[in-house]
Amino acid sequence: MGLFGFMKNQDINEGVKVYGATTGAILLDVRTPQEYQEGHIPESKNVPLQALEGVKQVVTKMDTPVFVYCYSGGRSRQAAKLLAQMGYTNIKDIGGIVAYTGKVER
Repeated sequence: MGLFGFMKNQDINEGVKVYGATTGAILLDVRTPQEYQEGHIPESKNVPLQALEGVKQVVTKMDTPVFVYCYSGGRSRQAAKLLAQMGYTNIKDIGGIVAYTGKVER
């Protein structure tokens, strides 16, 4: 499965299922802290796109499976590219929470 070929038409609901079945995976929300507080997927970690260098505190191994989402899919796409440039090798852009139908935490 290629880095950017995974879920060409991202389905965040399917992506969250795959995340849940992936040992050691991290679910990364790259929205702003305010957006995150308004509602996020359970177990997700908030590292805003504009502060993505801080991901090193959350994802310490470069081969950790990282599932990235945002609001509509634009920021998650950017974050996936930046994470790859930073050396992360197992990134999956799962799109935007706007299409998510599962449980949301506040």
